[in-house]
Amino acid sequence: MKKLHLEKLTGNHVHFIGIGGISMSALAEILLHKGYTVTGSDLKQSQITDRLQAKGIKIHIGHKASNIEGADWLVYTIAVKDHNPEIVAAKEKNLPIIERATLLGHIMETYPYSIGVAGSHGKTTATSMLSLIMRRARLDPTILVGGELDDIGGNVRIGNSGYFITEACEYNESFLNFKPYMGIILNIDEDHLDYFKDIDRIYEAFVQYSKLISPKGFIIGCGDDPLVSKLLNERNIWSAAHIRNITNIRKVSFAIKNQGDWMARDIKYNHKGHPSYRAVYKEQDMGRFELKVPGKYNIYNALAATAAAWAIGISVDIIRDSLASFKGTHRRFEIKGSLNDITVIDDYAHHPTEVRATLEAARKYPHKKIWCVFQPHTYTRTEKLFYEFSESFIDADEVILTDIYAAREDAIKGVNSQNLARAILDKGKSCRYMSSFDQAASFLDENAQPGDLVLTMGAGDVFKVADIFLKKPKRAT
Repeated sequence: MKKLHLEKLTGNHVHFIGIGGISMSALAEILLHKGYTVTGSDLKQSQITDRLQAKGIKIHIGHKASNIEGADWLVYTIAVKDHNPEIVAAKEKNLPIIERATLLGHIMETYPYSIGVAGSHGKTTATSMLSLIMRRARLDPTILVGGELDDIGGNVRIGNSGYFITEACEYNESFLNFKPYMGIILNIDEDHLDYFKDIDRIYEAFVQYSKLISPKGFIIGCGDDPLVSKLLNERNIWSAAHIRNITNIRKVSFAIKNQGDWMARDIKYNHKGHPSYRAVYKEQDMGRFELKVPGKYNIYNALAATAAAWAIGISVDIIRDSLASFKGTHRRFEIKGSLNDITVIDDYAHHPTEVRATLEAARKYPHKKIWCVFQPHTYTRTEKLFYEFSESFIDADEVILTDIYAAREDAIKGVNSQNLARAILDKGKSCRYMSSFDQAASFLDENAQPGDLVLTMGAGDVFKVADIFLKKPKRAT
């Protein structure tokens, strides 16, 4: 494997500040595999830090200046503040410090066939689907995914080929550090409004991302998404006006409603809400595809993975068989277990569009009543999309809201789950606020009935409600 040739970054010892993050941990493993000495620090111990330590990476719990002793350069995430003692110490020593996305972009450039999966929703699942297909096709890709995927035993896989696949996140315009051979754009939606001014600015970021795709490569996008469709249609105008020799780039679209190069027709759902459909490529019937993950949104993810795999030469039989065996990633409609004949599912949905799509999928899953336990994620998202959230729980029978997961943010006055619960009630939906996970789990234990479905949703730690509930004593029969 090649060493990285990064301007002003010399030396073999790399220190990661916040190494326990899903992306940071993956990058640390990749550099370790490339022969670097890797150390890292994080605020708390986790399964991820334990796994890294088992691989030979020295982990410090807590941040302090002495942690960077011996480091030649440092990697940090945007969540790390300037007053972090390790950042301060590095600056005092004049050590190079680079942001996570910058490092990822440079790593991608060492692979001739890098693939960036972008979009406001679905990145982890689409990346995972394509990863499985590429592995089954024996392309031996290096994989970096934003979730835990059982097929690769975690969130990263080190391959030994020229293929590299990763999620390309728009937050903070991180994906503008990438120059992929293939760029996939699943959808463009209003989100991350703590960073972006409005949807126009979000769209412009995706436009800039599309211009970074190799002129010899592919841009793949959803023809049913209005903004992605606009981007694909305008691509030729930008190409002719701004970018020399880029007209060779190959555009591939996928769709269900509108016309696309790849389409899903004759969609059916089985008793678990898992879809099947006839895949059609440029009016040619490519056979019936069956998925083991629920929801219409996963048909879109599968079409995106199919379009990408076909573009790089993988046979339709391998694509179909791989998708048929894909069982999802952790925290994406993950069946956690059951108690008293009550099924418990956990999902990462944290945006109104995702909430609607997940609950729509849950409606097709066997149930008597759907109990949705939702943890809003970040104050700014809750504030900016308050109205959209209040209308997104239409397919739930009962809604329980827990406190907002702050993540990287400080509290905003007047923005809280109590007010959101009242707004949902005003829409005619049964909704209540619970001040603790224990209270929510106990309420479910007392009120949910056999045959019901409990769905915990959010990008924070709401999955703990499911864990607490499933540990309750079984009811006497």
